[in-house]
Amino acid sequence: MTRTPALPEPISADPPGPEANPLLTQSWLDLTFLHWAVDPADVAPLLPAGTVPDTLDGVTYVGLVAFRMHRVGWFRLPGIPYLGTFPETNVRLYSVDSHGRRGVVFRSLDASRLIPVAVARAAFRLPYLWSRMAIRHDGDAVSYTSTRRWPGPRGAHSRITVRIGERIEDPTEPEHFLTARWGMHNAFLGRPVYLPNTHPRWPLHRAELLECNESLVAAAGLAGPLGEPVSVLYSPGVPVRFGRPARPGGIPTP
Repeated sequence: MTRTPALPEPISADPPGPEANPLLTQSWLDLTFLHWAVDPADVAPLLPAGTVPDTLDGVTYVGLVAFRMHRVGWFRLPGIPYLGTFPETNVRLYSVDSHGRRGVVFRSLDASRLIPVAVARAAFRLPYLWSRMAIRHDGDAVSYTSTRRWPGPRGAHSRITVRIGERIEDPTEPEHFLTARWGMHNAFLGRPVYLPNTHPRWPLHRAELLECNESLVAAAGLAGPLGEPVSVLYSPGVPVRFGRPARPGGIPTP
């Protein structure tokens, strides 16, 4: 019997519920979100089994998100100050599964700490890559630089600079669609998994893109050039909790 896919869950600025027993805790700080609209058919082959591109008004998106990871911790233990704090830049796609759960799919996650990169690759099968990275503030401008070290392609890079603008008091549906994602789709040992997360509503700001010189999107398998991004946003950040991964049937793994 063929199971009818569920309708995608509503786009919501707030998480579906609290995460009482987190698997992981962390904060995402100093974030810049760059997004390009793309044809869903172009990204569908890059998604894990059991998911399809999540769309809004007939298009899906490629996201390039630069930020500072802060104090990654396990369960309710205090976050780690050095190894758990580092710059990160990810290339992500937007996905929905047969249960209607909206999420993201990471094509690459560049980070500046080798030990967390190795642990994430081995334990979670996430495409983390070790890179030389920095985040710098100059008044209302913030710059992110990244040059890949391992495993490659070596030299894949990004340099992003934005000027932070006014606070967005009433974000639009597309802005919620691009930022308020309450889970991650991935494959683990050949099986699809969904890792839920919760955090407070994003404080979002307009941002002016001053510089974007990058090869991470192409290195992640996406054809280019993509042109100018259709959305540039900034957020000072949020604290985040990740729950236990769920099997395809929506049941958390033990």
